[in-house]
Amino acid sequence: MNSQNTTNSAPVKHIAHLVWHFSTGGLENGLVNLINNLPAQRYQHSIITLTGYDQAFANRITQPNVNFYHLHKRDGQDWKIFSALNKLLKQLKPDVLHSRNLTSIELQLVGWWRNIPMRVHGEHGWDTFDIGGTNKKYQLLRRLLKPFIHQFVCLSSESEHYLLDKVALHTSKVQRICNGVDVAKFKQSTAACLALPVNITTSPSPVLFGTVGRLATIKNQAFLLQAFASLLQHQPSFKAKAGLIIVGDGPNKQQLLQLSQTLNIQDNLVFLGNRSDIAEIMQRFDVFVLPSLAEGISNTILEAMASATPVIATAVGGNADLMPPELQATNLVEVNNIQQLVQAMLVYLNSNQRINTDGLICQRYCQQHFSLTTMVQRYQALYEVSGKEG
Repeated sequence: MNSQNTTNSAPVKHIAHLVWHFSTGGLENGLVNLINNLPAQRYQHSIITLTGYDQAFANRITQPNVNFYHLHKRDGQDWKIFSALNKLLKQLKPDVLHSRNLTSIELQLVGWWRNIPMRVHGEHGWDTFDIGGTNKKYQLLRRLLKPFIHQFVCLSSESEHYLLDKVALHTSKVQRICNGVDVAKFKQSTAACLALPVNITTSPSPVLFGTVGRLATIKNQAFLLQAFASLLQHQPSFKAKAGLIIVGDGPNKQQLLQLSQTLNIQDNLVFLGNRSDIAEIMQRFDVFVLPSLAEGISNTILEAMASATPVIATAVGGNADLMPPELQATNLVEVNNIQQLVQAMLVYLNSNQRINTDGLICQRYCQQHFSLTTMVQRYQALYEVSGKEG
């Protein structure tokens, strides 16, 4: 074994998690939840990033058995990254190499070269440059690399079909493990005290729409801003009742700020930036909206549902897998279909009762199907299996 021993002689599994960057995001949040809930006495973790990590976000990991490593990848094709990872894995000697998404899959070749006993690759959602997985080059890349990887993990039924049909993986090499959420944590949290948009500060019953995510093209917050502007134009009285909160930061922040001014909705909108109190913020939202171009299994949808906050989302990726069946016809909307999104939001703007009723439907469905315990147990079972090429 590559691993050390605990005082009771039980072997400690060392897992090396390989990611592009470690900062605010659904993939990264899922990794935090996984590490924090795997038994610390049984596992040791190394988080290896290609392009760095955010220390404030890294502090969300509460377990003491985690180390961070940065490979300092340069822009473009950086062949030296293979050598850097080879040296690091030679030093760390992990039992499991778990890469995530297209940006790190080719580095599984280094894991094979170093004869890492178990090599796992996770597909957590589409990249902006390959929405829907239609790029033939990336399909071929996965096909070429599949002999070097023992197990593929996907989060949604969409990505499972992609791996089986487009990448031609055998069913024995694919596992679908949905993200899980700590329902008790989000259910019991106290609503955050937030700075409200200027126009609704005097409203006796404001309706706060909110979204959480990296401000990047694939998250498509511009679509939400455009729909929200259309919503306010629908009826003048809505300007004194409807507010929008956007949580997160990223490369599109200035573009979104400019768009909000162009649409003249800045007085009904607040950008909060990155926050660590997401459970409390979810309790403050009346309705959660996810306008993404693509998704795997969204942690933020699950967190909203656990908070008894009704969810409106685009019908992409795993979003339909998460939405309660009775809400799918009304709360799943086409990407960039402003009219559909406005109609879905209008339902809640016109009825506080629907906010409460649908919020409870979401919470019950989340409790029944997407517990954090189930997710952790599935990953733990995966990590305990010895690798076998095929």
